Amino acid sequence: MDKRLLAIVGPTATGKSEVGVLLAESLDGEIVSADSMQVYRGMDVGTAKPTAEQRRRVAHHLIDIIAPDEPFSVADYQARAEATLAEIWQRGRQPILVGGSGLYVRAVLEEMDFAQVPPDPELRNRLVEEARSKGTRALHEWLAQADPEAAARIHPNDQKRIIRALEVAEGSGPGDAGRKKVDRQGAARYNTRQFGLTLGRDELYQRIEARVDRMMAEGLVDEVRALLERGYSEDLVSMKGLGYAQIALHIRGKTSLEEAVRRLKRDTRRFAKRQLTWFRADPRIEWIDVQETGGPSGAAGEIERRWR
Repeated sequence: MDKRLLAIVGPTATGKSEVGVLLAESLDGEIVSADSMQVYRGMDVGTAKPTAEQRRRVAHHLIDIIAPDEPFSVADYQARAEATLAEIWQRGRQPILVGGSGLYVRAVLEEMDFAQVPPDPELRNRLVEEARSKGTRALHEWLAQADPEAAARIHPNDQKRIIRALEVAEGSGPGDAGRKKVDRQGAARYNTRQFGLTLGRDELYQRIEARVDRMMAEGLVDEVRALLERGYSEDLVSMKGLGYAQIALHIRGKTSLEEAVRRLKRDTRRFAKRQLTWFRADPRIEWIDVQETGGPSGAAGEIERRWR
């Protein structure tokens, strides 16, 4: 079987999981997760993992593979993903990479040395301005999503190192520095076709708010409390993820539940915006508007038509 890889990427709450399942069913495929938070066991509600029904319908990989306090680098993920893809192809099935963690997607698709990214003064200046307006900890939260290993090494107040780590993460992705690096190395690893899911801003934000409300109804507070009671510290990279950091503050009595939910919705909107910026910079991605195609089934049908 030709090593063709189908990738479904894009911001949170655009329906990637559902579209991935529909495609896997149509293409005799299996899903490989590219989500830096779904790797953790016991963190289900806040990471919006595929439902039990979806996981019964289609095989999912690289979900629930480590404990919340276990070190896990992008290189670790890359090695596991490479082995998983090889096994899926060996079975004669179609792997479908699904996720919104940009650095994880890049780690699968391209051979990259993340430590050798050249300085990017323009990006650095933008990050300094963001730190000035939103605070250094906001940048650290961004880093925890983009490169969990780096976030684990760097103190949330160490602005200089956070900015450099983000510069590396962005430069390893499809930005100008990253594109020059990919072109120079010829680093594509597989015969890949990428599709990005998108929505109008108002619709996306409505879906984000509805998703947070659903997480609350499904027991996000209880999930975070259970993790804390099991000894998982708020300082862990896993516990800095969206949902966990905000709800932990409430559980510790530092904010009301209403304020925690408000912050979670706000921070998720900001995260979705950063995801879109990351993926929009890659000209290889073919964009599908989920609304215009009539929802996840229509988006899956359009992707399958183009893929075939």
